[in-house]
Amino acid sequence: MFDFKNTKVPGLVVIDVKVFRDNRGGFVKTFHRDQFAANGLDFVPSEEFYSSSALGVLRGMHFQMPPMAHSKLVYCVKGSVLDVVVDLRKGENFGVYHSEILAEDNNRMLFIPCGCAHGFLATSNDATLIYKTDTVYSPECDAGILWDSFGFRWPDSKPVLSARDGGHPPLSDFKSPF
Repeated sequence: MFDFKNTKVPGLVVIDVKVFRDNRGGFVKTFHRDQFAANGLDFVPSEEFYSSSALGVLRGMHFQMPPMAHSKLVYCVKGSVLDVVVDLRKGENFGVYHSEILAEDNNRMLFIPCGCAHGFLATSNDATLIYKTDTVYSPECDAGILWDSFGFRWPDSKPVLSARDGGHPPLSDFKSPF
């Protein structure tokens, strides 16, 4: 059902999902508590939401601060995105990042551990990304780092950004509570 692959960011896991297809279409299971736990992912979703983005939109790099910090499971159900995660946890992996293409036709998900910033660039028109989180969104704990401040080479140097995302502090100014 799921193929779990670790990345260079500890706890960040790429999950390839099996799709069941027949003449009616397809069926995909996106979460199974016991299979996730058997692969070291103790994850109980508390909230789910989605975003839709036009080509060239960059959303990120977002995370929740303690006490509402969260892990999340993300996947693309329409179009495609270049998804990027950067480790904000104190220690030797601080600032290490990983990128992955998530698309409606590659059946890939990312499990993002607590203490990592997450963002993505829409690489198709009308990309839809679904998020499951293990805490409920808290505006008071909402935070981010500047999208181009951690060494990742985005393919678009002038993406469409919200004022909020363009105003986050750079990684070099971030004092990690993680």
